Amino acid sequence: MTQKTDMNIFAQMESEVRSYCRSFPTVFTKAKGHKMWDEEGKEYIDFFSGAGALNYGHNDPLMKEKLVEYILSDGITHSLDMATTPKAVFLEEFNNTILKPRDLNYKVMFPGPTGTNTVESALKLARKVTGRTDIISFTNGFHGMTIGALSVTGNSFKRKGAGIPLTNTVTMPYDNFVSDELDTLEYLERFLDDGGSGVAIPAAIILETVQGEGGINAARFEWLKKVEAICKRWDILLIVDDVQAGIGRTGTFFSFEQAGIKPDIVCLSKSISGYGLPLALTLIKPEYDIWEPGEHNGTFRGNNHAFITATAALSYWKDDSFENKIAEQSKRIYSFLEDIVAKYPQLEGEVRGRGFMVGVCSAKEGLAGKVAAEAFSRGLIMETAGPNDEVFKLFPALTITDEGLEQGFRIIEESVESAVNPKELVTNA
Repeated sequence: MTQKTDMNIFAQMESEVRSYCRSFPTVFTKAKGHKMWDEEGKEYIDFFSGAGALNYGHNDPLMKEKLVEYILSDGITHSLDMATTPKAVFLEEFNNTILKPRDLNYKVMFPGPTGTNTVESALKLARKVTGRTDIISFTNGFHGMTIGALSVTGNSFKRKGAGIPLTNTVTMPYDNFVSDELDTLEYLERFLDDGGSGVAIPAAIILETVQGEGGINAARFEWLKKVEAICKRWDILLIVDDVQAGIGRTGTFFSFEQAGIKPDIVCLSKSISGYGLPLALTLIKPEYDIWEPGEHNGTFRGNNHAFITATAALSYWKDDSFENKIAEQSKRIYSFLEDIVAKYPQLEGEVRGRGFMVGVCSAKEGLAGKVAAEAFSRGLIMETAGPNDEVFKLFPALTITDEGLEQGFRIIEESVESAVNPKELVTNA
């Protein structure tokens, strides 16, 4: 009989900073597709997907096969930014399968293995290109946990963790931040136009087309187009942080495709490796690729195992079938959430998001967290988002089956029912 892990080891040895293991208090041991299992053998449907790092699910068969084959052949694992066969193959496939069909022309930078690495490199490059220092970001944006990325992040709790003042950034209201009636970009333009506003022309504007950690806030396509126009008018670089919203999560490979915009710099990480392996890309329009060799580097930017799985993941995008599947299932997910909000007015809920990046915002304090906790007890993993954890969000794997979706829907509805209509405790008189 396999010995079970003593949960106390995490409390005794691991830092108090740990978070997800508090929300999901069990020891996981196995994962496949859209499912996970713990040491007790309990099965969970995964509507969390590694916070968007597992868009293709767990242990995709093709990626696993290619990775194991590569490891057994003694292929290069670590190489900094030296030239390797896996990197060359990935670059070629990425250009042919993703960039060229979308009429996008970018140089590819490997800044380091995480989302915050790509954001840091984007901010640094924008300042180098323009010679300006300030960056405009938006309310409720989340861009990472290192100092530069934190400076353009809205969450006050995360910002406080920096321990120092976060400077050279200006925060502007995101689309619909105040109300549906207020044009937040008219407000932004007024600041840029007026020499007395105290806002200097920035090096860049950075945004997420759908804000993940900030509460599943989806910007309208017209709003995104107007941001791009403002950037062009003022010679400001537009940075789109597609770390969480990209790689199919919002319906298309890049989250900005349907808006018809072409950012100057694009930040990718999380699911770009396909398999959950650390990898990040910074995509740069060629005219802005003015780095000196070694001016921005990192020990683990050449993760060859991730190049192998990332190349295999691109096979999903060879034709339109995968994107069409995402579109069809996205309709079902959104429709399900609209039905839940209508059926349970006690939620005081609002459906948010786009594609497979959606959730329900509840005006009832603490209710979204209760729904997520109830779901976990019933065998479904999902997390909350927003400045007050007011949104329970659905991040299923893009490869999930219709049956898997329906199983998840049933658990979520049961969890909402339990959260809004808790059963009275029966006590003996």
